Amino acid sequence: MRKYLLPKGFPFYKANLHCHSTASDGDLTPEQIKQAYKAKGYSVIAYTDHELMVPHPELNDPEFLALNGYEIEVLDDYPLDSPFRQRKTCHLCLIAKEADNLRQVYWTNVYVTKMLRDKHPELVAGYADTPDTKRVFSPEGITDLIMTARNNGFFVTYNHPYWSLADFTMLSQYHGMHALEIYNHGCSTGGFDEYDPPLLDAMLRNNQRVFCVAADDNHGERSQFGGWNMICAEKLEYRTVTKALEDGHFYASPGPEIKELWFEDGNVHITCSPAAKIVASFGIRKKVCFRKTDADLTEAVIPVDKDDIYVRVTVWDENGDHADTNAYFTDELFS
Repeated sequence: MRKYLLPKGFPFYKANLHCHSTASDGDLTPEQIKQAYKAKGYSVIAYTDHELMVPHPELNDPEFLALNGYEIEVLDDYPLDSPFRQRKTCHLCLIAKEADNLRQVYWTNVYVTKMLRDKHPELVAGYADTPDTKRVFSPEGITDLIMTARNNGFFVTYNHPYWSLADFTMLSQYHGMHALEIYNHGCSTGGFDEYDPPLLDAMLRNNQRVFCVAADDNHGERSQFGGWNMICAEKLEYRTVTKALEDGHFYASPGPEIKELWFEDGNVHITCSPAAKIVASFGIRKKVCFRKTDADLTEAVIPVDKDDIYVRVTVWDENGDHADTNAYFTDELFS
């Protein structure tokens, strides 16, 4: 029986799931971001300014959806008194799954900068009587934060691991995140190596069933339009879109287009924009690669065995850009 891994017949909505505006330390207003991204074909922006939930329902229209969210940090306190650039950190984007969910998870005064207090005194004042929740940079502390966010109705993404000085040893001890940024455009334009499929595979082989996200993490014009997700959802409605995120009905890309993806009779089928190669990665020591010959490469049929653990597919174009599917575990594919 055919299983569509990206739902058949639903439109794709282009989305940036990590975005900073003048609500925190970005250069563009939320409205300017909307106009710039709409002009580039985007339908969804998750406004994830630092540390403070600043909703933008006034930006919604039939062709554009603003998701509510914010980015929070947990900073390692070792070595003590060392410069920020030497310290490991963990940044998480929390995207509210419901439009009316404006909860401020893990309120901590020390992380709310003077800039935020000056820009949003009315929002900060609303938490004047809220006791601080201590953030602890440890496997237990970060897992607790992730699970608290999940339990409060948020989709949780772990951001820019390379910039954060994170490695697999650290990430393997964090549990509960929905997704890992496989590509962060803002950090990449700053010279950091923020396309990291091996790190994603290491987590997947550790049975951490995380999705992969590509995002701009834009603070200004230089870091726009470089990494996005194509979300396959029935309609451009808040909960419909966030449910598609929860279900993994999306792929990550800074370039190529994936048109269809399904599983049937032990094979994953993919159709895409013209590619230089299509590569399948698995949970075991196995690769399948299709390369362009004389004709355009726009489809592939990938054999999958039950003991492959999972399969995920990357489409590479002539410019060296890539589109990455989520991983699909064989215990679910063959069920």
